[in-house]
Amino acid sequence: MTSTTATQDDPAGAHSTLVRKSLHDEALVTGWRPLTDNCQMVAARWPTRHRFYVERGRYTPLIVTESLRQALALLTHTAHGIPLSHRLGWEHLRTAVSPGALEVGPEPAEVELTVRHTEVTRRRLGSVHLASRIEATRSGVLLGTATVRYSTHPPVIYDRLRGPYADAQAAFARALPLTAPVPASLVGRGRERDVVLSPTAEPHRWRLRVDTAHRVLFDHPHDHIPGMVLLEAACQAAQAVTAPRPVMPVALDTTFTRYVEFDRSCHVTARELTGPGDDGRVAVDAHQGDRLVFSGTVTTRPRP
Repeated sequence: MTSTTATQDDPAGAHSTLVRKSLHDEALVTGWRPLTDNCQMVAARWPTRHRFYVERGRYTPLIVTESLRQALALLTHTAHGIPLSHRLGWEHLRTAVSPGALEVGPEPAEVELTVRHTEVTRRRLGSVHLASRIEATRSGVLLGTATVRYSTHPPVIYDRLRGPYADAQAAFARALPLTAPVPASLVGRGRERDVVLSPTAEPHRWRLRVDTAHRVLFDHPHDHIPGMVLLEAACQAAQAVTAPRPVMPVALDTTFTRYVEFDRSCHVTARELTGPGDDGRVAVDAHQGDRLVFSGTVTTRPRP
């Protein structure tokens, strides 16, 4: 694999910067190489033990999403030459994962992501809109697929979009106090610290639990709640609404409608879809006040 701008003496540090991680050991990608003008191969390595992405001897499905998130960030700043000062944001994400490829082995998992950008549209004032298709394999076996639509904005445009929330340090500091978690077993987690839902008085409705001290989900200050937190909330809500049946998410089809702010409560609702062909599918919505901020469908299978 071709190294990116990583230096010989600190490749992990350079990669973590490019994939927007401040903790070096949270950088899953290890390098990349071009295949064609609009297609690249990105290598990733998954550790055999991880404080968030390994549960009960298996990788959680969202480690695939985190890997592709890092891969897209890396390629945005290298293959596409978009400055690090630009801010990236997802608009739509669709993923499917093969559960059989998520077993943790005796050695770190070597993963390859083939990323094909089907659209790269550069706007006059510097914003870029991108669409990509990703295929992930592990030791030659298909691990998962994804399509992503996302955008990048230069600081002058992003600051205008975010208004009073543009300063990440200030926005992060305004986070509401941490709320109590639902039982970890209800949402398929083994540790309370990894729960991102808090109970409410209404069935199948939870408050988003935002633990800014969580070193994986919030390893540096953000100006809004990251998309990975919303995806984890959707997966946990899908498990909670199907309880006591233990399930795991194998596919996501999600839309990010608005930025989710730290200084206001966000509520997540879920309902099982019961129409023809809807077995194992859960609709999830998130609102801040009366505004829809995130929506999607989670497809589940019985947990191994």
